[in-house]
Amino acid sequence: MKLYPIYAEDFKLDGGACFGVVPKAVWGKSIQADENNMIETTSRCLLIETANRLILIDTGIGNKQDAQFLSYFHLFGDRGLEKSFKEINKNFDEVTDVILTHLHFDHCGGAVKRNETGFELVFKNATHWVSKAQWEWANNPNLREKASYLKENFIPIQESGKLKFIESESYFIPEIFLKFVNGHTEGQMIPIISYQGRKVVYQADFIASVLNIPIPYIPSYDTRPLISMQEKIDFLEESAKNDYVYYFEHDSQYECCTVHKTEKGIRVKDTFKFNEL
Repeated sequence: MKLYPIYAEDFKLDGGACFGVVPKAVWGKSIQADENNMIETTSRCLLIETANRLILIDTGIGNKQDAQFLSYFHLFGDRGLEKSFKEINKNFDEVTDVILTHLHFDHCGGAVKRNETGFELVFKNATHWVSKAQWEWANNPNLREKASYLKENFIPIQESGKLKFIESESYFIPEIFLKFVNGHTEGQMIPIISYQGRKVVYQADFIASVLNIPIPYIPSYDTRPLISMQEKIDFLEESAKNDYVYYFEHDSQYECCTVHKTEKGIRVKDTFKFNEL
C-alpha cells in the first residue's frame, strides 16, 4: 500500500473561529493572522493506493462556487487536485473510491464540477462514501451549519448513482478503519490507516491542527463543543498510548505529528512531513 498527500487548495479562515474560546493573545503567539484576523490553512487530502483500489479521502472546496463565495476564503497559491495528481502520475479516472469524512463544503466540494448542462462528478468512476448519519444531517441542516452544506456539492453524487452509505464504525478495507465522531458534526468519519506498522489518523475536522491539540482549543465551527472536548480527551489518551500518527487536513504548518503525555497534559511529541514517516 502507498499513501500520497494531495493538496486541493490553500485558503484562509478566521483565527478566532479556529480556536474558539482561546483568546488571540494566546493562539497568536503560535500562528500569525493577517490584518483581517485570517490565518492560513489548507485542504490536504490523502490518496491511498492498494493492489486493486485507489482511494481518495476528501476533495477540498473545488472551483464551481461563484467569486463572491470564494472571496470569503481568500484562496491563494497554485496548488490543486489536478496538479497533485499529475505530480504522482495518477489521473482522476483511476480513483475507485472517494471517502468523504463529512459534507461541509471544504471537504466535498471538489467531488463535483459544473458542465454545460449542470453538474458532473470529478471522479466519474469512483464510488463515493459518506456516513448515513452525516447524509441525513446535511439534508436537514441546523441553522448553525446550513451555510456549510451546499446541495450542489453532494446531491449530484446521489443522482449519479455513485453514492453509498457507511452505517456505523467499521473497516472500509482491512487496512482502513472508519471511526465516527459527532462533536464537530453528526457522523464525521475519521479514517485510521494501518501503514508501515503504524496507525495514521486522517484528522479531517476532528483535531484540525497541531494548535488544536490542547483540550480547550475547540473550534467555534463545532456544533457540540462539549462532545468535541470529551471525544478529543479520549482519543488523545488512546493516541499517546499507541503512538498514533496524526495526518492533518487543515494545518498549513505541519503535515503530521505524534503526541505524548507531559506534566501539562497530552502535547505534541514530534512534527514531521509525511514522507519522513
